[in-house]
Amino acid sequence: MIPHLLSGVYAAAITPCLPDGTPDFTGLLQLLTFLAERGCHGALISGTTGEGPSFSAKERLSLWEAASAWRKGRPDFRLLAGTGTPSLSETKELNHAAFRLGFDAVVVLPPFYFRNASENGLFEWFADLIEASVPVGKYLLGYHIPVVSGVSLPLSLLQRLAVAYPAKFGGLKDSSGSLDSAAAYVAGLPGNAVLVGNDKLLASGLAAGTAGCITALANLRSPELRHIYDAFQRGDATSESQAALDRMRAAMDNTPPAPAYIKALLHAQHNFSFWSVRLPLQDFTPAQITVALKHVQALETAIVHET
Repeated sequence: MIPHLLSGVYAAAITPCLPDGTPDFTGLLQLLTFLAERGCHGALISGTTGEGPSFSAKERLSLWEAASAWRKGRPDFRLLAGTGTPSLSETKELNHAAFRLGFDAVVVLPPFYFRNASENGLFEWFADLIEASVPVGKYLLGYHIPVVSGVSLPLSLLQRLAVAYPAKFGGLKDSSGSLDSAAAYVAGLPGNAVLVGNDKLLASGLAAGTAGCITALANLRSPELRHIYDAFQRGDATSESQAALDRMRAAMDNTPPAPAYIKALLHAQHNFSFWSVRLPLQDFTPAQITVALKHVQALETAIVHET
């Protein structure tokens, strides 16, 4: 099977912020360089881990402009933009902006305010969006994260979009955390990219036919994710590497919220500035950082001894 153009390992990138909550554009460029040099095929900017809904449309655009300018030096690094809002008109504007800046795809939440919308209503919403704002040669990926959005993207809906817009609908990011869900999407959406949103599902998802992942932990552990991805392509074993990664993911999941955890460990482990999160999230305290760092260091030591 020929890999989808969007196949690979993507970071659901955090958004570096200064203490007052404004975007740190220099920090964003540093982060993107870090991710590219550690094996990521690309990054999702302004997704859930990037606190996308906490930023205005103008702020998102400024972040995308900075990422687009940075990408001129790394043209093979793919950029995805998180654009979904409850407003169809605003989501169209965000899509236009992202594609004008050269982004490869948009990752679109369903309109999440009216949670009892019918499938026909959702289909017409996405159909209007695709027709009005996705150019030829670019892709829209649905964003299935019902625990956050409160709105599922049923397979039947995505199949209708795939049939109606085969050149513009690219698949989805499945952040349900369920292998059965990802496998069902793979089986029902042949030729489209299903990218899992949980690091624990990378190896099993690839075996089920997924195209890769877009994950929060890729901000910190992208070399391990890329190792698993490449090993699978070669037909090599991935179970030990995946088991080690699972423990790192569990450490993050047990210390929410993920954006604050990642920013704290990027600072503690990789000497980045201590980037803030936006309210209503709160930054880790020094004590929380110490505890989280000790836990990860203990896991890393255990993994080295096992190998």
